[in-house]
Amino acid sequence: MATSERTTMAIKAYQNQAEQLVKDYLLADPFIPYTSILCGLFACKMIYDLTLLISTFYFKSYAGLTKIQRIEWNNRSMSTIHAFFIASLSLYFVFWSDLFSEHRLAGLVTFRSSPLSIFGLGVSVGYFLADIGMILWLYPSLGGIEYVVHHSLSTLAVTYAMMSGEGQLYTYMVLISEVTTPEINMRWYLDTAGMKKSRAYLINGIVIFLGWLVARVLLFIYIFYHVYLHYDQVKQMHIFGVFLVLMVPAVLGVMNLMWFGRIIKGLKKTLTKRQ
Repeated sequence: MATSERTTMAIKAYQNQAEQLVKDYLLADPFIPYTSILCGLFACKMIYDLTLLISTFYFKSYAGLTKIQRIEWNNRSMSTIHAFFIASLSLYFVFWSDLFSEHRLAGLVTFRSSPLSIFGLGVSVGYFLADIGMILWLYPSLGGIEYVVHHSLSTLAVTYAMMSGEGQLYTYMVLISEVTTPEINMRWYLDTAGMKKSRAYLINGIVIFLGWLVARVLLFIYIFYHVYLHYDQVKQMHIFGVFLVLMVPAVLGVMNLMWFGRIIKGLKKTLTKRQ
């Protein structure tokens, strides 16, 4: 009995020490950016491996894919989970949190941040680093130059907002557009599974069209309008921060319009074939 109590006390002591270590170092404000990036990288690796394991046992079509297709299958699972995470966090910060509220908190909205907002951006940086690393390593199998440009700009802007604490509101606004990623990935899965003629493929195309219109066209118009209304606060940021706030949404917005044109053509083609 005495031995059991000593063991229990020893376990609790180690647990307290571990919790204190996490609190004092891993989650301490100066270390949050680096800890969150590592968490993002680790999560990507874990999701990739779990997808490989689950798909091998539960999806018969997985074994018939080429090596590159299996890699892309796992990679898209990784990007889908990231999209759910960062889009949910972005919607919370932009529409529901008091952090960026103009009426509930004092101070310039362009300089506001919190440990959670920094951590969320860090996880996203970890994902972008993992994804762009795979894209470059297997280039152009996982995506062409447009993906490299998109991920490079995203990584640069998110990293700056995370490290400087500037412009996090606009960073999270742009990241809301990740809500369209799961639908895009699902379209690839349906196509790879030979379901292009299915009703699910048609519904997916319509959802992509509507989601893209709202989250990657209308949302970006709102971002530009918000920047215009708050430019007196934006211009007080570091010159590089101002450059990113103006340039990144503009470049991504143009790319979104180009992709939107392809989406419209693809949807028209699908509807025509079904008639």
